[in-house]
Amino acid sequence: MSPWLSRLDARDRALLVRIALTPSAGRSLQRFWVVLTHLGGARASIGLALLPLLWSKGSLMVACRTLFVLGLSHLVVQLVKRSVGRPRPSAAEMSGPLVLIPDQFSFPSGHACAAMAVAVGLAQLLPALAVPLFVLAILVGFSRVMLGVHYPGDVIMGQAIALLSALPILR
Repeated sequence: MSPWLSRLDARDRALLVRIALTPSAGRSLQRFWVVLTHLGGARASIGLALLPLLWSKGSLMVACRTLFVLGLSHLVVQLVKRSVGRPRPSAAEMSGPLVLIPDQFSFPSGHACAAMAVAVGLAQLLPALAVPLFVLAILVGFSRVMLGVHYPGDVIMGQAIALLSALPILR
């Protein structure tokens, strides 16, 4: 690993340790972050991507584009995860994750990517809600760090992949 990447990795790990919840955090605080993190899971993100179908016929295209961004960005995430192979935060850094870990790889965050992909798609249909949607997507990503299953850099890269995947599709 290059010295630059080593320093970045060290800072990423230090930031995780500083901000992640510990098992002694209050149950209501833990529950808040757990509920929020599930919005980036497969069921919730696919369900939310299909939400425009409830509006009108013209929303079919928005739902299709949102699903396409979600699928494309998730494909990129999985390819990068298996190529990079960064392990998840270890027991040495954390006292243990507060949610189930979906796989062994940390970089980039699929939940953060999914939440951002859906936010981009829904913001197209509901521009007045764009800011709250993006804030919610950022919080879903942050929840992955708070719960000890991702480093901050994993989340940032997952969200960046979603945004970059959306550019050519939503134009």
